[in-house]
Amino acid sequence: MHPPKEEIARLEGVNKIYRIGDNVITALEKTSVAFRKGELCLIIGPSGSGKTTLLSLLGCVIYPTEGNLTVAGQEVTRLGSKELAKLRLNTIGFVFQNFNLIAPLNALDNVMMPLQLQGIKASEAKRRAMQALELVGMADRRRNLPKQLSGGQQQRVAIARALVTDPGLVLCDEPTASLDARSIGTVMKELRSLSEEGKAVCVVTHDPRLVEYADRVLRVDEGRVHEETDLDQNFFH
Repeated sequence: MHPPKEEIARLEGVNKIYRIGDNVITALEKTSVAFRKGELCLIIGPSGSGKTTLLSLLGCVIYPTEGNLTVAGQEVTRLGSKELAKLRLNTIGFVFQNFNLIAPLNALDNVMMPLQLQGIKASEAKRRAMQALELVGMADRRRNLPKQLSGGQQQRVAIARALVTDPGLVLCDEPTASLDARSIGTVMKELRSLSEEGKAVCVVTHDPRLVEYADRVLRVDEGRVHEETDLDQNFFH
């Protein structure tokens, strides 16, 4: 038997409710679920189901309305905004659908940015950024601006930027939505290898082709989360 994998995040009875005037919108019903290092977890479900709310909670972008959320051993609801920002910067890597690369900066400078926010000196930041670009096969494009890169190449640079701080938790919001089939395979293999190296990787997607890369699949529907046990079934209908 394999030893149990280390938890990086846990939701205990967590929900998210928005009150807009007299309207109450439940974006996420009460949920208890853990995320572990060494796993690639797919989060699936239709638009407006609560997938992005779940990812935003994990990313410490929003606070839960009720319940207890722990990330990297810290109880998120007890953290102030500065502590929360530090937790995000040091523990969580974000990979976005639209890449969110900074247009005037080349690939190397984009990847260096989180390290500079951490206050790491330029020579060390450059060394680590080059390592991250080499990891995703983009070192030869380090001087290219985002507009000079294909969608798949931009996404690989975005993955390098997410990895450069060595986060324990990597959160991906529709990371393959803008990509062709070949680039999807490349990006998902990169993310899969990250989980095999001990990171917790969570991927929000609509794409059933990604199931083959997952260790676990969580389905979110109308704010309710449950784990899929039969990875061969068609979740998307």
